[in-house]
Amino acid sequence: MTAIKHALQRDIFTPNDERLLGIVNVCKAGKKKKNCFLCATVTTERPVQVKVVKVKKSDKGDFYKRQQTWELRDLTQVDAKDASKENPEFDLHFEKVYRWLASSTAEKNSFISCIWKLNQRYLRKKVEFVNVSAQLLEESVPSDESQSVAGGDEDALDDYQELSTREETDIESMMEMCEYAISNAEAFAEQLSKELQVLDGANIQSIMASEKQVNILMQLLDEALAEVDTIEGKLSSYEEMLQSVKEQMDQISQSNRLIQISNTNNGKLLDEIQFLVNYMDLSKGHIKALQDGDLTSPKGIEACINASEALLQCMNVALRPGHDKLMAVTQQQLLFADLRDTFARRLTNHLNNVFVHQGHDQSSTLSQHTAELTLPKHNPLHRDLLRYAKLMEWLKNTHREKYEGLSRTYVDYMSRLYEREIKDFFEVAKIKMAGTTKEAKGKFATLPRKESALKQETESLHGSSGKLTGSTSSLNKLTVQGSNSRRSQSSSLLDMGNMSASDLDVADRTKFDKIFEQVLSELEPLCLAEQDFISKFFKLQQHPTITPPLAQPETEDSDVLPSRVPTQAEHRHSLSSEKDMVRLMMNKIFQSIETELNSLIALGDKIDSFNSLYMLVKMSHHVWTAENVDPASYLSTTLGNVLVTVKRNFDKCISGQIRQMEEVKISKKSKVGILLFVTGFEEFAELAETIFRNAERRGDLDKAYVKLIRAVFMNVEKVASESQKTPRDVVMMENFHHIFSTLSRLKISCLDAERREAKHKYTDHLQSYVINSLGQPLEKLNHFFEGVEARVAQGVREEEVSYQLAFNKQELRKVIKEYPGKEVKKGLDNLYKKVDKHLCEEESLLQVVWHSMQDEFIRQYKHFEDLIGRCYPGSGITMEFTIQDMLEYFSSIAQSH
Repeated sequence: MTAIKHALQRDIFTPNDERLLGIVNVCKAGKKKKNCFLCATVTTERPVQVKVVKVKKSDKGDFYKRQQTWELRDLTQVDAKDASKENPEFDLHFEKVYRWLASSTAEKNSFISCIWKLNQRYLRKKVEFVNVSAQLLEESVPSDESQSVAGGDEDALDDYQELSTREETDIESMMEMCEYAISNAEAFAEQLSKELQVLDGANIQSIMASEKQVNILMQLLDEALAEVDTIEGKLSSYEEMLQSVKEQMDQISQSNRLIQISNTNNGKLLDEIQFLVNYMDLSKGHIKALQDGDLTSPKGIEACINASEALLQCMNVALRPGHDKLMAVTQQQLLFADLRDTFARRLTNHLNNVFVHQGHDQSSTLSQHTAELTLPKHNPLHRDLLRYAKLMEWLKNTHREKYEGLSRTYVDYMSRLYEREIKDFFEVAKIKMAGTTKEAKGKFATLPRKESALKQETESLHGSSGKLTGSTSSLNKLTVQGSNSRRSQSSSLLDMGNMSASDLDVADRTKFDKIFEQVLSELEPLCLAEQDFISKFFKLQQHPTITPPLAQPETEDSDVLPSRVPTQAEHRHSLSSEKDMVRLMMNKIFQSIETELNSLIALGDKIDSFNSLYMLVKMSHHVWTAENVDPASYLSTTLGNVLVTVKRNFDKCISGQIRQMEEVKISKKSKVGILLFVTGFEEFAELAETIFRNAERRGDLDKAYVKLIRAVFMNVEKVASESQKTPRDVVMMENFHHIFSTLSRLKISCLDAERREAKHKYTDHLQSYVINSLGQPLEKLNHFFEGVEARVAQGVREEEVSYQLAFNKQELRKVIKEYPGKEVKKGLDNLYKKVDKHLCEEESLLQVVWHSMQDEFIRQYKHFEDLIGRCYPGSGITMEFTIQDMLEYFSSIAQSH
């Protein structure tokens, strides 16, 4: 420390005209140990300023630097923490409190002593020193001592002492008596020395003259010593007299101490007795309620609940050491155990009887629910049993085996009850579902001829023996829908007045949707109510409360053992195990729900595979609702599992439709027209848009749309390539026009790209069909002008083409005369009949195609006129008919048909 002190003085304080008087190595209390030094310094210039400086090493550790400085006059209090024990901690109160931890108690004491001395010497406002040993604090700093303020360091402070006012006056008067005191200091000093020698001599003579007085004084001292010896003798005799009194007082003190100990022990014994009496005594009323209390009436149940809680408090009292060795405590504990076992046995038997009794009452009402699609409500049963919820909690905390036995009994009974109810409920649902199909079949039976005729017409037009939806009944219904009798199902879902085949199909599906929704709507509150009841009745959704230690008398020597507080890990484990128990009980009680739901879903899928769309939407909505209530509930888990099956059926329905598209066959003898799977996709999309409006699983439908439309595109091209009766361009044009119209009307956003692609394919194949069908209506004229264009391409100038022998003006006139207006009109009339045979009526594209052919014909006509004008200028040669004639030909032909 000395080396550090010299280094700090040299490097930090000497350049600032300061002297280091005290130093202590400290760190901040309660934080990471970052050591620094507190230094007490004074300035060498006057007026003297006293400071406390905080110094620490630089980050590189190669030199020291000042970090903070406080004026000593700002210090209000020094707190050493403990005056009797060694403690390295101390506080300095400046504008705020700084808490320090010294490296040793000695350094702390030395620093505090230095601060005290500096305060005494330089400050008028004294600092308050708290918890500081009196040995460190001196009454004052002697003015004639040359010791260091910090103690032990001779170089810490100089020996300079300020002159008093009297001394200053004497010196000034002495200097005034000697005129050369300032101008000739040596002469003044020599004079003072001579005067001092004179005074010393006078003093010695005065001492020698007072020898007589000294002898008198010595004599007086001898007499005083003799008197002291006399007084000491008397005091010795008095002490001997008081010795006997001391012994008696010691005996009295010992007796008082024993009495005090006895009183203390009696007080503690009384506290123990009061504790045992207060917390281990059960009233007679509680004992009677536990032994013979009525468990059927509300008042009796309330009395039993209060008695059971009082008994549990008595049994959970945290006994102090030694209590278990008392006979009375042991007997009371045996009494409590016997009361606990007796009441637990009574409660278990009674609740078993309640389960059976309530179950019989509930089963008697099952018959009234069999005719309608509703499930019996168990609210009365739950309401009656919830009166015993607190007793079940008591049983859970005291008799775990009986509690678990009761839970098993409840689960066994309720599983049988719910199994009967659920099976009856699903039987009614299946009958109602099957009834919708039978009803539809009965109404179809009244139209056998119409159905047969429509079916034959459809087969002759499309040549398809496949079915669209994958289920026999629904496919037959789609097959008998004629091309002229289709209507929008989305607008007629609720219109059951005019029952056409399509209307019957939609009505059938609507009824199925209502039945399926009714099934889910009945199951959801049933499961939620039962799970809520199980959680409340068996206390499984909250952590079992740990009975806190009862209020104890507050004494200094209390040795009551605290009850153990469960850790956070144990709390999480308990909550997890209780949730698992709820889930296990619900699985056992409702073990038939998932099976019955899957069976009902299979039946609905068998009746009509389109039902999977309704089921996917409804099931997804109920799963989403259940997850919002409780993601880990039995209902959420079960419906989630069933939703997987529904999604599989939906995917299977889509795959079945794609497979049937691939298996479609066309007739070689009839024209193709709009393919069955194209209209089937339209009906599927209309139905799906109605069902999936605002549905949670819209993404599944969008994926199915993409798969279906790609399959439709691919198979339309496949059928068009295989068609022999109808040109490929016609098949592509008509079907892609129908697809484009459907997608534009339904506005399915995920199929925007396919809609644009369908329009592109329709436009391309329309143009291709027009060009190929129109061909060269003026064949010889086309050949003539092709030769003209070939000569021009070979390098012949356009105005010189008329000089070619094969292409002169006479040859041109001869070719033109072969195409008078009547012949042109006749050729166009035959072309119209040919196009009419190719196109189907239901798509109404004949006029569109005819108009496109008109435009193409006019384009060829203008091309011929342009060539005549360029290659035969001034010849006056023109066609036998004009553009206006052509427009009249096209218009009259279209109107005549």
